[in-house]
Amino acid sequence: MRWMLRAMGVLFLGWLATTLVTAQDAKPTGPTVWDGVFTDAQADRATGIFSQSCERCHTLTSEGTRPLSGDKFWEGYTQKTVGDLLNFVKTNMPNGQGGSLPGPTYNDLVALILKSNGFPAGKTEVTPETVANVQIIPKDGPGELPNNTLVRVVGCLAPKSGSDWTLTSATTPQRIDKTGPVPEDATRPLGDRTVTLKFVLNRLDTFVGQRMAVTGILIGAGGVNGVNVATVNRVAEACP
Repeated sequence: MRWMLRAMGVLFLGWLATTLVTAQDAKPTGPTVWDGVFTDAQADRATGIFSQSCERCHTLTSEGTRPLSGDKFWEGYTQKTVGDLLNFVKTNMPNGQGGSLPGPTYNDLVALILKSNGFPAGKTEVTPETVANVQIIPKDGPGELPNNTLVRVVGCLAPKSGSDWTLTSATTPQRIDKTGPVPEDATRPLGDRTVTLKFVLNRLDTFVGQRMAVTGILIGAGGVNGVNVATVNRVAEACP
């Protein structure tokens, strides 16, 4: 009995170690918005300029016209970086006058947007260099991309079922900024997902069993209800 208990203890410790390693491996490999990438003082500096230059078009709450926090923020920036956010704000704001404000002012405005979304302040201010690779992800990890995200998926075209086509061995949806295939679609490792292709206007019968690259809008988080297809292209004959 003692020998069995010792053996069970060893097995439990081995399982626990494996679980901890797996949990650690699942963590983001780089800094995230939860690590404190702006300061309260920096966010406070931006309140005046926001009222003067941004408030006519945007709100810092999750409600109102063009909100900069809440669901709309996550839809636009989940799995992007704070560097992407800073570049967008600098290029496009104020509306029609992108780039018209001093560089440090844009840094401060991004700090205010981050604070409005409930991310913690830290000791380092937002600058292009400090936030270039800071990931915008939920606190518990990357998770699935939200509904209405423009994505790319690559997989094997299955025979049509009803009114919909399906990709098998599909990749995890990847956020993109523009539609259409890219060269690496022909060789990127495939995944284990099945993705329903909604509202396909192309005739795809001749491509069954071949590798396809699809871009479109997620219907439901992670595309649980499919992808509203914008483009679908064959990128290789063999699949997988």
